[in-house]
Amino acid sequence: MGSGFSKMKKQAKLMQQQFGQMREEMANKTVQGQAGGGLVTIVLNGEKELKSIAIKPECMSDIEGLQDLIVGAFEDAASQLSNQMQHPFPY
Repeated sequence: MGSGFSKMKKQAKLMQQQFGQMREEMANKTVQGQAGGGLVTIVLNGEKELKSIAIKPECMSDIEGLQDLIVGAFEDAASQLSNQMQHPFPY
């Protein structure tokens, strides 16, 4: 039980450190989502916190349409973030 168990504990600790490092890297990552051909652009960080939003003036006259574009841009950014979380290491 001695050496095999000790080796497993070391491997588990290493995996835990790697997971923590990966979480930190993802938290610092940002993604940009767009909707309406770039009328609305949203930037999220790796924790899905909204960091910025840019709205082009030409879509300001249609509030309901603007609301839909904001939701669409957020969903685009969140989708990109999910994809990066599933494949955090480029191949």
